[in-house]
Amino acid sequence: MGKELTEEDRGLAAGMLARARAAMAEIEHWSQEDLDRLAQAIGWYAGNEKTFTQLAQQGVDESGIGDRAGRPGKRFKIYGVLRDALRQKSTGIVEVDEARGLVKYAKPAGVIASLIPMTNPALTPPVTGIYAAKARNAVIFSPHPRSRQTTARMTDVLRSACKAVGAPQDLFQCITHPSIPLTQHLMEICDLTLATGGKPMVKAAYSSGKPAFGVGAGNSSIVIDETADLDIAARNTRMSKTSDFGSGCSADGNIIIQASVYEKMVKALEAEGGYLCSDEEKALLEKAMWDEKGNRTFPTIACGPQQTAEVAGFSIPDDRTFLMVENQGQIGPQHRFCKEKLTTLMALYHFRTFDDALETVSRIYEVGGKGHSCGIYSHDDDHIDRLARLAPVSRMMVRQPQSKANAGSFTNGMPMTSSLGCGIWGGNITNENVSLKHMMNYTWVSRPIPEDRPSDEELFGEFYGREVA
Repeated sequence: MGKELTEEDRGLAAGMLARARAAMAEIEHWSQEDLDRLAQAIGWYAGNEKTFTQLAQQGVDESGIGDRAGRPGKRFKIYGVLRDALRQKSTGIVEVDEARGLVKYAKPAGVIASLIPMTNPALTPPVTGIYAAKARNAVIFSPHPRSRQTTARMTDVLRSACKAVGAPQDLFQCITHPSIPLTQHLMEICDLTLATGGKPMVKAAYSSGKPAFGVGAGNSSIVIDETADLDIAARNTRMSKTSDFGSGCSADGNIIIQASVYEKMVKALEAEGGYLCSDEEKALLEKAMWDEKGNRTFPTIACGPQQTAEVAGFSIPDDRTFLMVENQGQIGPQHRFCKEKLTTLMALYHFRTFDDALETVSRIYEVGGKGHSCGIYSHDDDHIDRLARLAPVSRMMVRQPQSKANAGSFTNGMPMTSSLGCGIWGGNITNENVSLKHMMNYTWVSRPIPEDRPSDEELFGEFYGREVA
């Protein structure tokens, strides 16, 4: 990649921006019904089984990471995003608060620069596309170089959806030969950036001088106490850990188990396909998965456990679906297994009292993953409440497969998305699941109401009238 922005690239970006603004102008006065129909077309064209399966598998083949057999299942996220989008207004009056005399009108955010991660080149464009187009925005996608062809093909699918309903195809465009300078320039000239990807990408987005929604790193840690249904917890943990070979930042990374049920839980995880590594195998894994600078090595990212083990220098049975390492007491910057793993491997810990569990959670998030997510398998509401009060995360799943639930599912109320804000903890501007409302401007119209002014006594309470030195 070139280190300087070329004049050719500058001209390319300017042309794309001009076409995007022209496309937005064409749908500026579209009705809610028209916008909903556009969203439905995008959802179907991108989310039908044949198209999405082809592009999901192309993304795995092109990037070299992920689960070719499992990734096509992500298409149901598009269904959920469309469900959420269709249930909300995106033009004209979208909210009325009569008691406070407030009315909110929705307006487009503008041209969006959408940075697409290597892990989701087929999913992120339609998820962003449904929300963006419904809000009358245009999107320019900047793909990861390792999956640029897949992103470009999905962009063509979105353009076909636009054509089907008479919308301008330039609502969606894609950079075909991405570079760091071109992506940085795109973020500088667009109105809003959605940065879904690694820390350098997010940092660049926040340094662009334009508004940006970034996402933070994950390191999902799951507490399992003795009130949990261990078979359900093990099944959900396996589902979450093996989804797309653990490529997602929501995949279970650290499992913190009550000592009284630790052995039973490990056996339940083994029954679900887990392989408990020996101390010698763990040492081989650490050497293979991280380089001397502590960076994850590409051959062991988002791959099956057999491949990870082979790279490390040992073998495991073909029926094993994920790896486990015992990591009790090994928490800190120097201990790599307490960090985000980004593959089919999890670290196991145990605790005696729930206070011990909370301390383990706190120490893990001091190392990495603040702001993202945690989970708990428990039927003790006090434990659930205590973890929620302590954990420095934006979302906490209760008795759910973490990577299937964080970004919304059909069995919880989280907004459907492919971009998870991590709040100030994670260096992000929002704690929320980035969705339709984040892609709109709002005009607040305020009418007079009866005076709402408490007395001084109500406002200051016991301090009213007190002498102050």
